[in-house]
Amino acid sequence: MMSMNLLPSSSLTLNKHAHPNLVSRTHISHHANLKVFNFNKIKNHQPTSQIHKVSNFLENPFEFNNFGARPTSQIVKSASESPQDLTPDGETKKNPNKTLQLAIVFGFWYFQNIVFNIYNKKALNIFPYPWLLASFQLFVGSVWMLVLWATKLQPCPKIDKSFIIALLGPALFHTIGHISACVSFSKVAVSFTHVIKSAEPVFSVVFSSALGDTYPLSVWLSILPIVMGCSLAAVTEVSFNLGGLWGAMISNVGFVLRNIYSKKSLQNFKQVNGLNLYGWITILSFFYLFPVAIFVEGSQWFSGYHKAIASIGTPSTFYLWVLISGVFYHLYNQSSYQALDDISPLTFSVGNTMKRVVVIVSTVIVFRNPVRPLNALGSAIAIFGTFLYSQASSKKKAAVEKKD
Repeated sequence: MMSMNLLPSSSLTLNKHAHPNLVSRTHISHHANLKVFNFNKIKNHQPTSQIHKVSNFLENPFEFNNFGARPTSQIVKSASESPQDLTPDGETKKNPNKTLQLAIVFGFWYFQNIVFNIYNKKALNIFPYPWLLASFQLFVGSVWMLVLWATKLQPCPKIDKSFIIALLGPALFHTIGHISACVSFSKVAVSFTHVIKSAEPVFSVVFSSALGDTYPLSVWLSILPIVMGCSLAAVTEVSFNLGGLWGAMISNVGFVLRNIYSKKSLQNFKQVNGLNLYGWITILSFFYLFPVAIFVEGSQWFSGYHKAIASIGTPSTFYLWVLISGVFYHLYNQSSYQALDDISPLTFSVGNTMKRVVVIVSTVIVFRNPVRPLNALGSAIAIFGTFLYSQASSKKKAAVEKKD
C-alpha cells in the first residue's frame, strides 16, 4: 500500500501500479510548510479506466476484488503512515508485519485450495457424480454469501434488474468452467487436471486476439512452453482419460469466455465490489447448474449414494467429505481476494502459479499417483510457461496503463 505525505505544495499524481484510489508522492517542495490538505480531491477522484479493472477478472479463483472500490479506511491508513516509511522515490518500505500478514493470507489460500482438491477427489472417488457435487459447492457458496449479507459481515450490494441481466452471461460461462473442471476431476488424477488447466492463458490469448486484441511477441512466445508442456504431460499421463482431458480443456474455455464477456457486460457496475460480484455469480451459477444436473445424472444419485455408503462404511464420513469440499471451495476463492488487496496482479499471478505447483505436489503425495519422469517434465514446462506468460502479460498491461 502506498503512503502519502500531507504537505500542501506536494504535487500529487496517480501511481498507475497501485489502486486508483490511492495517491503517491512524486515531488515535494522543501520550502513549504504543513497547513491544509484537501481530502475531497482524493475522495472524488475516479479511476481513469474502469475497463482495466474488469480486465483483471482472471483465472481461479477470480480477481474480482479489483472491480469495486476499496474501503475508505485503507485511504485513511495510507494517510496516517509516517514520512519515514517512504523510500526516496516515494515507495513504501516493506513492513515486516504486513509481510507476515500477507504470508499468512497466502498460506491460508494454499491450504484451503489443497483441502478442497483432496476432499473433492475423495468424494468423487466413491460418488462419481460431479454434476451433483459441483451444484452442492455452488449451493454452499450461495448460502455463505447470503449469511454474510444478512449478518452485515459483508455489505449487501445495491443491485437492479440491469445488473442481473449483465451478469447472466458471465455466470453461464462460470458454470461451464466449474462443472467441466469437476467432470475432469472425476475421471483423471487431480494433478493432471491442474496441468491442463495451466493452459488457460493459451485460450485467453487466442480468443482475445480473435476478438481484436493485440499481444506482443513475448506473450505469444510464452504460451509455446505451455502448449509443449501440456502435450508432453498428456501423452505420458498414467491416468489418462479422454473425458478428463476434454473436461479440463472446456473448463479453460469457459473461464476465458467468462473473463472476456465480463469486460463488455460489467464495466458499468463499479459499485459492486469483488466479493459481492463473486457471490452473485455463485448464486446464478447454482440456478443454472442444478436443474441440468438433475437431468444429466439425477436418476443415478440414489443408487450411487447407497454404493458410496457401502464402500466407506460410515455415512457421516461421506457427508463430511462433501461438506468440506463445498466450504473450502468458497473459502479458497475468498482468500484470494484478501491476497489481492495488498499485492499487484503480477504478484498474484506468480502466487497462483506456485499454488498450482503446491496443489499438484500435495495431491500426488496424498493419492500416491504414479508419475513418470517425462510426465513430471511436461508438467514443469507447462507451469513455467504460465509463469512466463504472467511476466509478459504484466508488461503489456503496464504499457496500456501508460498510454491511458
